[in-house]
Amino acid sequence: MLKIGVLGAGHLGKIHIKCIRDIEQYRFVGFYDPDYNITEKVKSEFGIMNFANVDDLINSVDVVDIVTPTVSHFECAASALKKSKHVFIEKPIVASPEEASELLKIAEEANAKVQVGHVERFNPAFMVAEPVINQPMFIETHRLGQFNPRGTDVPVVLDLMIHDIDIVLSVVNSSVKKISASGVPIVSDTPDIANARIEFDNGCVANLTASRMSMKNMRKSRFFQRDAYISVDFLEHKVEIVRIKDVDPANADPLSLIIDLGNGKGYKEILLEKPDVKPHNAIKYELESFADAITKDKTPSITIFDGYEALNIAHQIMDKIRIAPNNLV
Repeated sequence: MLKIGVLGAGHLGKIHIKCIRDIEQYRFVGFYDPDYNITEKVKSEFGIMNFANVDDLINSVDVVDIVTPTVSHFECAASALKKSKHVFIEKPIVASPEEASELLKIAEEANAKVQVGHVERFNPAFMVAEPVINQPMFIETHRLGQFNPRGTDVPVVLDLMIHDIDIVLSVVNSSVKKISASGVPIVSDTPDIANARIEFDNGCVANLTASRMSMKNMRKSRFFQRDAYISVDFLEHKVEIVRIKDVDPANADPLSLIIDLGNGKGYKEILLEKPDVKPHNAIKYELESFADAITKDKTPSITIFDGYEALNIAHQIMDKIRIAPNNLV
C-alpha cells in the first residue's frame, strides 16, 4: 500500500483527500497547508493528521499529491523528487515553461513517477469518445464559466483553456506550426476571455475559446475528421458521433438519411450514434491510475512531458495575446 500525503487543503485539496481515502492502493498519512484556519477546519472535518511543514510530509510518504497554488508547484515537486518520492501534481504543472523545463531535468534524475492532473482526460464522456477520434482535421472547443473569484489570480488560458489545450495535444499527432490568439481582461488584471487558433504541421486546425464571464457554463468540444464528427460534452457527460459512409440507396433503410452527392459521385448515409456514458469520479479515477502506474511500473497516463507541452502552448497563447493589436493587456 502506498503512503500518500496531500500538500494544499483548499477547495480542490479537500476533494483529493476525500478521493484518496476511498482508494485501496493508498494509505492516507496526512496533509499540510500553511493556512491555520484551513488546517483546523480540515482536521476537524476529516479527523486526519496535519504536518508542521512540507519537508515533514515529504519524508513521511511514498507519494506526494500537490494541490497547492500554482506558484508553489515547482518548489514542492522539486523537493519531493529530489527525495525520490512519486509526485502527482495538479495542472498547470508549474508557473512557467522555464520551471517546467527544470522540473523535467530533476524528474529524469529521480527514481520516481510523475503524473499531471489534467483531469478532463478522465472525463467519462471523453473516455468514451477518445477511441473514435482518429486524425481530426478541425477541432473546436468552448469552455465557458460563470464568474467565480476563485481562479482569477491566473489568466483564463491557464485557468480554463489549458484543459482543452491538453485534450487537443493528446489527439493530434503532429507538431504545432502556428498560433494566433486574442483576449481581454474584464474584471481581473489578466484576460478573462480568450480565443486561440492552433495550426499543426499535418493540416489540423484547433479553435479554442475560454471565458470565465459567461452567463452559463459550457464545456464542449467538437472533432471533425474524415467521414465522422464527434461531439463531446464534458459538463453533461454526453457524446454524439455522426458517421458518413457509402451506401446503395436501393439497399438502404427507407428511414435512413441519404445524401446524393450529385454528378454520379454516389450516395452517403448519415448515421447518428449516442453511446452510453457511465458516470464516474474523474479525480478519483486519475488518482487510481497513478497508483496503478506506480505499483505496476507503467508510464503515467499524463506524463510530466504532457504537462510541460500543455503549459508551453498556453504561454505561447498568452504571449500572442499580449502583442496582438487592440488587446487591452
